[in-house]
Amino acid sequence: MSLRSRMFPKATIGTYLVAMAVAIAVPIFAFVTLLLLQLEDNQRDTLRRETAQDALALSRSVDRQLQDMATTLRLLATSPELEHSDYASFHQRTETALRGDTLYVIATDKDGQQLLNTRRDFGTQLGKMSNLTALKYAMDSGRIEASNVFQGSTSGEWVYNVTMPVQTGNAAALIITQNAKDLAKMLQPEGLAAGWSAAVIDQSGHVVASGGPFAIEPGTAFDPRILPSLIASRGVFEDRKILPDQLLGYAQIPGWSWKTVIWGPISTAQASILTTWRFLIIGGIALLAVAVFAAYAVARQVRTTIRDIAEMANRMGEGHIVAPIDTSVVEANQVAVALSNASFDRSQTEDRLHFVMNELVHRTKNLLTLAQAMMRQLAKQADSVEGFQAAVAERLDGLVRSIELLTSEQWAGASLRRVVDIHLDAFPQAVEQIEIIGKDFMLKPEAVQNLGLTLHELATNSVKYGALSIPEGRVTFSWQEVEVENQTEPMLRFIWRELSGPAVKAPERSGFGTTVIKMHAAAAFRGTVQVDYLAEGLLWVLTATRSTLARD
Repeated sequence: MSLRSRMFPKATIGTYLVAMAVAIAVPIFAFVTLLLLQLEDNQRDTLRRETAQDALALSRSVDRQLQDMATTLRLLATSPELEHSDYASFHQRTETALRGDTLYVIATDKDGQQLLNTRRDFGTQLGKMSNLTALKYAMDSGRIEASNVFQGSTSGEWVYNVTMPVQTGNAAALIITQNAKDLAKMLQPEGLAAGWSAAVIDQSGHVVASGGPFAIEPGTAFDPRILPSLIASRGVFEDRKILPDQLLGYAQIPGWSWKTVIWGPISTAQASILTTWRFLIIGGIALLAVAVFAAYAVARQVRTTIRDIAEMANRMGEGHIVAPIDTSVVEANQVAVALSNASFDRSQTEDRLHFVMNELVHRTKNLLTLAQAMMRQLAKQADSVEGFQAAVAERLDGLVRSIELLTSEQWAGASLRRVVDIHLDAFPQAVEQIEIIGKDFMLKPEAVQNLGLTLHELATNSVKYGALSIPEGRVTFSWQEVEVENQTEPMLRFIWRELSGPAVKAPERSGFGTTVIKMHAAAAFRGTVQVDYLAEGLLWVLTATRSTLARD
């Protein structure tokens, strides 16, 4: 027994249809499972990317807050009250301006002694500020700096400072301070799945402010196992041992020493995948059962129909013209009709094949005759073998372009504009110098060849000797219907006009190009050709009946 017989033993169509249903359903089920696994990976990648982007967006929000505070400090530093050490007026003005922003201003000398603090009434005895380290750092750097989070001695709360060194009166630094809990109000990770939290971490690794269901208290050290990994400007941290089923995104706040972090459970963001998995398993089993049952039912119906169609095909194979049969299966009836039509079409196809072969022979003879005449004419004028080869190749290129166009249209003709474009495309350096004017219409196959040959010759001569040989030259090719005396048929006039080219003079002898644009064009279209070598450029005019050119 052969391998094929062992793999495909003799069985009823019902058996094979059921097997086919299983063979189709199982790979589909496996493929969808693979797609879901891929989707799960893609969704996790998307979650990583979005987490990093959300951390960056949060860092920008915090940056705007810090920048606003820095801008406020710059404005306050220019206050005339501060410059004249009028701290009472400065205190009153600043406290009134910042009352609704939960921001407070401190002015200190170089040793950290508070000169005023808008958290307290002016005149209250004040000591040194709590965070002298941050003051020294800002004064040493000479820039506006954000401090680490610390517990303020005046407020008794976790606060942070934005410090700007100044040189105004007795003041050495201006400070804006804010409670950490007020900063936490803006740390709500909108757009993330439920259960995600956010925090701002200072340079020492302590939490400045935090928000969300797993918010961390200000001043708490962030997980030291994670902090060493947050070294890039932004990114994602994922470690199943440290953060089981969780993802953390972080971003450095540009221009400041703080970072923002966002973290939360991956499962809440991928809940839709779990639901899809359940539907896949249940739906896959149900689909397999329905497929097996449907295959068995169809097999019983199709068995007789296949036998009838097979008999009909056998008779057709013997050369008979068969009539369609009527079965209970619509598709089988369509096959029967197709077989019947095929038996009738076979003889027509054979006749059509003979016709195409005859037409091909006719076209080939015409093309060979034209090529032969062209080479004879060029051979008379050639000065060398190389010149003859170049001239033949150049003219054959124009002929090939027409043949390719006709072949694409199944030798049914082509539009005039396509003929013009395809031949002028052979001269890409001069396309912008040529203007085409005229209403498009369909040309006969013969007109496509003859007009294409003429156009190619006109453009070739112009590129070599005429207006297209210099950048300043211009060519206009136009056509329109005209009335000609003593002509009852509609007439067409084609005009090739060259302007702004080199000096024009009539050729001393009539070459192949002149023969094509004059005698060949006139004979091919049974019309008249006018060629004038005017001072401003060559003028070529073809007047012919529309019937010799246009396809009905």
